[in-house]
Amino acid sequence: MGDLIQIVVAKYNYWIYITLMMIGLYAMIVKNNLVKKIVGMNIFQTAIILFYVSTGAKRGATIPILEHGHGEHGAGAHMVHAVDYINPLPHVLMLTAIVVSVATLGVALALAIRIYNRHNTLEEDEILAQIREK
Repeated sequence: MGDLIQIVVAKYNYWIYITLMMIGLYAMIVKNNLVKKIVGMNIFQTAIILFYVSTGAKRGATIPILEHGHGEHGAGAHMVHAVDYINPLPHVLMLTAIVVSVATLGVALALAIRIYNRHNTLEEDEILAQIREK
């Protein structure tokens, strides 16, 4: 039992991401207001971005820049150990994901404004009722 608690405490960041994802998923599925669904989607996207950024982090690691990388093939050549460096790929990909997330949020809010202008409500049930009447 004590080992299980240590494992759970050691991976606290994963529990935070899971909690954020579940809050976002709950908002997208359960809420009837379109803006609340959009905010839930944004929370879900943010949790995924945080997860991927955290996977690229290492304690005691440094950035992947070699100080003496070229022309040293003699006895004093520096050996590269990949475990000593942080992987920059998740961070770079998440910069792109952040841009996509902001664009998605902007388009979704613009669509919500158009829906409100047409139906005078943002409640999903009322919008569906208006569509069925037509």
